[in-house]
Amino acid sequence: MTIWPTGVRGPAWGADYNPEQWPEDVWDDDVELMRRAGVNLVSVAIFSWALLEVEEGRYEFGWLDRVLDRLHAGGIRVDLATATASPPPWLTTAHPEMLPVTAEGVRLSHGSRQSYCPSSPVYRAKAVALARALAERYRDHPALAAWHVNNEYGCHVSRCYCDRCAEAFRTWLRDRHGTLDVLNEAWGTAFWSQRYTSWEQVLPPRATPSFGNPGQLLDFDRFGSDALLELYKAERDVLHEITPGVPVTTNFMVISGFRALDYWQWAAEVDFVSNDHYTLAEHPERHVDLAFSADLVRGLAGGQPWLLMEHSTSAVNWQPRNIAKLPGELRRNSFAHFAHGADGTLFFQWRQSRAGAERYHSAMVPHAGPDTKVFREVEQVGGEYQRLAEVVGSTVEASVAIVFDWQSWSALDQPAHPTQDFGYHRHALAYYRALWRAGVTVDFVPPGADLSGYRLAVVPALYAVDDVTPYEEFVAGGGHLLVTYLAGITDTRGHVHLGGYPGAFRELLGVRTEEFHPLRAGEAVALDDGSSAEVWTEHLHADGAKVVASYADGPLPGVPAVTRNERGDGVAWYVACGLTGDGLERLVRTALAGAGVPPGPGGGDVEVVRRRGAVAGSAVSWLVAVNHSDRDAELSAAGVELLSGARASGRVVVPAGGVVVIREEEV
Repeated sequence: MTIWPTGVRGPAWGADYNPEQWPEDVWDDDVELMRRAGVNLVSVAIFSWALLEVEEGRYEFGWLDRVLDRLHAGGIRVDLATATASPPPWLTTAHPEMLPVTAEGVRLSHGSRQSYCPSSPVYRAKAVALARALAERYRDHPALAAWHVNNEYGCHVSRCYCDRCAEAFRTWLRDRHGTLDVLNEAWGTAFWSQRYTSWEQVLPPRATPSFGNPGQLLDFDRFGSDALLELYKAERDVLHEITPGVPVTTNFMVISGFRALDYWQWAAEVDFVSNDHYTLAEHPERHVDLAFSADLVRGLAGGQPWLLMEHSTSAVNWQPRNIAKLPGELRRNSFAHFAHGADGTLFFQWRQSRAGAERYHSAMVPHAGPDTKVFREVEQVGGEYQRLAEVVGSTVEASVAIVFDWQSWSALDQPAHPTQDFGYHRHALAYYRALWRAGVTVDFVPPGADLSGYRLAVVPALYAVDDVTPYEEFVAGGGHLLVTYLAGITDTRGHVHLGGYPGAFRELLGVRTEEFHPLRAGEAVALDDGSSAEVWTEHLHADGAKVVASYADGPLPGVPAVTRNERGDGVAWYVACGLTGDGLERLVRTALAGAGVPPGPGGGDVEVVRRRGAVAGSAVSWLVAVNHSDRDAELSAAGVELLSGARASGRVVVPAGGVVVIREEEV
């Protein structure tokens, strides 16, 4: 069950606050500007270890006392960090063995952040001690709303290959596999003379002359996620012990390209799910990627509200070009996260740094001060959030599910696959985009989840799967399932399912593929329904399924490319090629229609999401509409527009680049 930060009224609005970067006479100005901007929650002390524990065992909390007292006096709640994301130089100098080691055997130095080995007992002991000291100091502080453990686990150093990690990896493998015989079978060590005869021979996947063992790589990714999770749990358990009524979280990184952690496992260990998300400034449809991330985070939260811990007011420091956001984009980004289930949106950071590695990263208060486009927009959204308290706690309505699997992503990212042009996140996003363009709201679910509440489920490249029974039951019960290529190829050990692809899904889909035919770089093929495909084709045979489209040219003319199999009361689609553009959108709309999923109230560049909850004990729904286009749009709706207070009587205009939030009424 989600436990929300205590004492936060209305949607959370604020930022990472780093007062230690500024003279103390700035702090009063900060609190006054926060009140002016409607800030009600800030994250404090995320990177403050060196200033909190100034030397071994000597803590200096006076400055943090004064910060929290000021924030409390200003009515601002605090998400207090344990400050363990960046060990101080005195610690890494005294214990260089706690620094991480790369696969090539290079020990990294301090000088940035996350400079620790996940298996280091020194780091773990010191991190837990600091968390305990903070909890004991601030357990009764009236500003304390939540605990923020570490920061963005795995963001910069997700794996360490040192000797201590080798020992920890062997322990993890014993727990998972039991015996060397089982390990050898799981890793397929009969290949390339890799059979292990003692546990001491087993190492992390360090740099080798050729391709590493796929089973070893997969297990090491699992171990790496688990090792970091154990660090989080060690701090969390201390915080729960000392402050049992204060919720604990850590900020995830559900963002394009980041797959270091299996967040389905992590989500079960936090009291509320929080996430950091940064749009890619040069991507023309970055708002679609934002929606994808937000829906995926809501899935991790089990459909319950979640917190956006960080996003940017404008430019992002670490991207190739620090491109500023357009007027209104800050507002649209914030409301899009809110629409997709976030009950608060915070930024990195409050005041733009004047020194350090992220001094050109935007903030709520820019270098130029409050008389700026950014701060005026911050004030606007902060004021609007104060009118949305009734929406907090509501949930999002969705009728389509996408199955998302970090372990399949990990497996497909390994070398020695049939093509280097496939990207798991990009592939899933393409299907999500087609649904988004159709105005359909999506829930993300883990592999094996109960799909009975959905009319259509999309399974993009679920590569590693042992059991497809949940999908067979879904289809037999009347569900419509859309499975894409590279699904069902291996079991969760990485062993290929024999008898033809798509392996585990072959019988359900009524097809059999005898050979993959990945396309050359830049190559495209035509289908006989006018669609086109890139990246992937395969030599598919319909084995009971109906052929919907075949290749018109390329290496496989006349061979089936898209099939539809009626089974029980439902339908199972198979897309055996890399459909693109309009062809993919047409297929998705056909599948939606067949499944009885009506078009959404939005569509195109107007994003509309419905949240449902209760006001004064009565069921209520709200439409949150975000117009990403440069033209006004009309939306069918009746009720009260909460941001303006105006009444909508069947039609409402969503201004170009604007937002509306409507408490719906029946007409």
